[in-house]
Formats: sequence, structure tokens, C-alpha cells
Amino acid sequence: MRIVVQEPAFDIGAETAAFASGRHDMGAIVTFTGVVRDDTGTLDHLEIEHYPGMTERAITAIADEARTRWSLGDVLVIHRHGCLAPGAPIMMVATCAPHRADAFAAAEFLMDYLKSRAPFWKKEVTRDGAAWVAAKDADEDALTRWKG
Repeated sequence: MRIVVQEPAFDIGAETAAFASGRHDMGAIVTFTGVVRDDTGTLDHLEIEHYPGMTERAITAIADEARTRWSLGDVLVIHRHGCLAPGAPIMMVATCAPHRADAFAAAEFLMDYLKSRAPFWKKEVTRDGAAWVAAKDADEDALTRWKG
């Protein structure tokens, strides 16, 4: 398991290739990369803040839970912080498992929990000013399928 919180950009292809390398016992590798979205066409950049140490521990706990729920060979989570331009990669999740159902489910679980529970704070800076991004009900609602 590898959990990385970093400011610099990462190479999606290189990270995927490294994660997949030598996985002859795994039948599925699932990856997801989130990018900075500009819904309004006015976004200058997104500022992402976090508390070092606390953030890594929280993401590790989420990844550990995924590993107990599904038969996984490995997990990778990379999440960036700092100032990110529209289109820039924010995060990447990769899972591998003997079968695709576990790899897909674990990746979705990780993405849902990262979106709503990982301790990151996001501020959108636009031509008109800056505003902190509020939690979305849809993100909270997505967690209900993992309860129980």
C-alpha cells in the first residue's frame, strides 16, 4: 500500500505502469484520476490545504478499511495539495485484485471516502474572487451505499 500527499504533479502513466508492474497474480487493475474541473469557465486555480501527518493517517485508515472489505493485492492513493490549475490532476486511486468486482468496488469506495472524509480544504479562486468549497450533499449521500 502506498499513500502519497504531495504538491508536485504526478505522471499518471508512470504511476499506473509502476503499480501494475509484476502483478501476475492479479486479474484486475483499476485506476481513477481526478482533475481540477472548471464548471463556470472563470476558475483561475484551486487551492488545496491539508495538515501533514493527519491527512496521511486518515487516508491510510480509509485504504486499510478497503483492504479489509475486499480481496485486494494492493492500493495506491496519490493526492495533491497547493495551487492547481484547471485540468491539472488532483488525485489518483489505483487498486488491484484477483477479480474485477473487488478492484472496482474498492476504488469507488476509496474515491467516495476521499471526496467526503479526507481532511483537505479547497478554495476556488476565480476572476470574481475566492470562496471555500462547501461539502456537497451528493458526496455525503454517496457514502450511504458503503454503510452496514
